[in-house]
Amino acid sequence: MATSHQHRLSPRPHLHRSAPTPRATVDGSAPDTATGSPAVAAVRTTDIAVAGLRVLLGFVFLWAFLDKTFGLGYATASGKGWVDGGSPTKGFLSHVDVGPMAGTLRGWAGEPWADWLFMLGLLGVGVALILGIGLRLAALSGTAMMALMWIAEWPPAKHLDSGKPSSSTNPFADYHVMYAISLIALAAVAVGSRLGLGALWARLPIVRDHRWLL
Repeated sequence: MATSHQHRLSPRPHLHRSAPTPRATVDGSAPDTATGSPAVAAVRTTDIAVAGLRVLLGFVFLWAFLDKTFGLGYATASGKGWVDGGSPTKGFLSHVDVGPMAGTLRGWAGEPWADWLFMLGLLGVGVALILGIGLRLAALSGTAMMALMWIAEWPPAKHLDSGKPSSSTNPFADYHVMYAISLIALAAVAVGSRLGLGALWARLPIVRDHRWLL
């Protein structure tokens, strides 16, 4: 028979609490719950870096829209802005002198539909990137815009159709390609970011039903 002393020494069973299940993020991944761990710090640092790239690239597009609209004196001279009656596409497209679409692009120069599409694209991509919303649509439209501008400049050519040297320094990888790759990368990794309005945007009913709007 067990004594009272033995009963006092017998270990009591321990109750083990199950760890809380972490809530999934907007893109479906499960976050690390070890607060203060290097993994969490790395994720937060990466989020900040990606958000910085997103906002900076968005400002590139938005500034191009503002300069071409109001003639702020940078790429567009004062008094030559869209609001002053100038054409955002005529100056660039009318001087396309190289590449397989040179004639077609010159024909588009100054056309109202081309001006509106170009300017709405600059504004839409810029605002979407800065706010962190609609990044997939921004990547699609921005990449299409960069592809057309790449074709207009045609970096593979060392000389223009007139025989003059082109300004190309690389047969493929120019800034249009870098912008397009950045847009695609942001659409892949920055959707639903809390460093912006992406998380709120992702919770809208229409966006939940149509994930391509993320």
